[in-house]
This record gives sequence, structure tokens and C-alpha cells, in this order.
Amino acid sequence: MTGPNEPSPVFTPGNEPYLGMKSVLWFDRIICWSTEANASVAAWTQENAGAMTPLQRAACQVLPQGVGIALSIRELIRQAYLFSAMILVRPLVERAAVISYLDDHPSAIPLWEDGWRHGKRPSLASMLASMAGGLPVAEAQKVCGAHNHMVHGDPTSSYENLVNLGGGRIGYASGKMLDSPRLCDGIAMESQCYLIVLTDRMSSVFPDVEIRDLDDFSDL
Repeated sequence: MTGPNEPSPVFTPGNEPYLGMKSVLWFDRIICWSTEANASVAAWTQENAGAMTPLQRAACQVLPQGVGIALSIRELIRQAYLFSAMILVRPLVERAAVISYLDDHPSAIPLWEDGWRHGKRPSLASMLASMAGGLPVAEAQKVCGAHNHMVHGDPTSSYENLVNLGGGRIGYASGKMLDSPRLCDGIAMESQCYLIVLTDRMSSVFPDVEIRDLDDFSDL
């Protein structure tokens, strides 16, 4: 058992440290929307497995992974493992970029079916630029670079797990980060944006599946 002033070793939805933040609330709403949409798509694919297009078959691989990564990010936020949550944003970005690119560029689907091999597939920056409606690739590369720092563990990434130790001292967190609302806000905001992209692509790739509007979840 923990003492009255000690943090819980495992947080629940009723006592998580960032409970009440608007960005986390909206992330929760978008997760509910996305998981319901994913379940509807999954049911449709089971009934129509033999009639799916190559794009739909690719989407069946990419979309569930993206939803699962978003759920993992949310749980890491709940447990205050913010540094790990931030690392997982990078693969969520990639899933959103891949399905968007395949949806917009059907000629690339054979590359996916051939294993989406490095050197043949488009770069993440070029996919993000395409997803953003023609954003300059150099600007998209800045987004990639920020996430690559986190994944590869270079010195720049160390700024993201700095914590206040009190008495004018700082340190590098190896576990829960209980007093970093700005970092939490950034993770939740960025994650929900890419989860919206994933869910919108469900509607585009599976037009015969009825997916409710996000506004239907505004009261959660």
C-alpha cells in the first residue's frame, strides 16, 4: 500500500494524474469514435472478405495497428509514462501517413503488396507532405526529424524527459512523469490529430461501412 502522500503505482481512470485536461478528454472521445468505427469496418470485412479491393486489404493491416498504438499511447498517459508515450507517436504518424498515401496514390499499392521495401517506398516526409495537401517536403521533414530524435535516442531527445527535482535541481526521468502537463498536452493533441486522419480514411477506404460522426461523441 502507498502512503497518503505517495503516488499510486497503478493509476485508474478515476485517479490518473492528468485527469481533467481538455486535450486528454478529446483524445478519449476520439478513441471512442475510432474504436467503434474500427469495429464496424472489421465486421464488414468479415462479411466481404472475398470482395475486398487491394486498398481495402492493405487498410485491414494498417488501420488496426494505428488504433492499437493510439490506445497504447493513452494508457501510457494514464500511467504518466509520458516519454514512452511520446516515442509511440512516431509509429502512429507513420500508419496515418501510409494509409493516406495508399488511398491517394493507388499506383503505390503494388509496392505495399511487395513488402513496402525501404528504398522503394516513399519517404515518411513525402507521405506526410501528400497527406497535408501539398505541404513542402522540407516542412514535413521537420515533423519527421522531431520524432526521429525520440526514437533514435540522440541527445536532443533528452530534453523531453527532464523533470524538476526541487531545490533548483533537474534530472532525467526513468519512470512516471507526474508534473509535466505541457508535455502531456502535446502528446494528446498530436495523437488525436493523427487518429482523426486514420478514422477519416476508414470512411474513404470503406465507403459501404456506416461510421458515425465524431460530433455524436461530444457528450462523453
